[in-house]
Amino acid sequence: MTVALTAGLLVAGAVYLLLKREMLRVILGFVLLGHAANLIIMAAGGTSRREAPFGSPEDLAGVADPLPQAFVLTAIVIAFAITIVMLVFTVTGREDDSFTPHDTDEDAVSEDDDDRPDPEVTR
Repeated sequence: MTVALTAGLLVAGAVYLLLKREMLRVILGFVLLGHAANLIIMAAGGTSRREAPFGSPEDLAGVADPLPQAFVLTAIVIAFAITIVMLVFTVTGREDDSFTPHDTDEDAVSEDDDDRPDPEVTR
């Protein structure tokens, strides 16, 4: 139950951060989402009902499944690499790469304003 609540909180925090417009918060959202996925994979492996992955050859029923642990280890490495790539894109990006919308009040022209001169045209 604790793992499910923790994974749920991590997913909720990740969704909240992914909906923000700053790139650093989006990256932190991806990190939280990766941690939540790792927790879910580990919980699906059933490690709470089993012993350590190294057991005696006589009693294989109690030995934990090493496959989810290998998946999580691989996911940690991949998430670290993706985080580094996104951070590099953030640092090397231009100023106009931001997600903030520009003021569209001046750009929007309604049908009634067709007879007005264009402010960008110089005379």
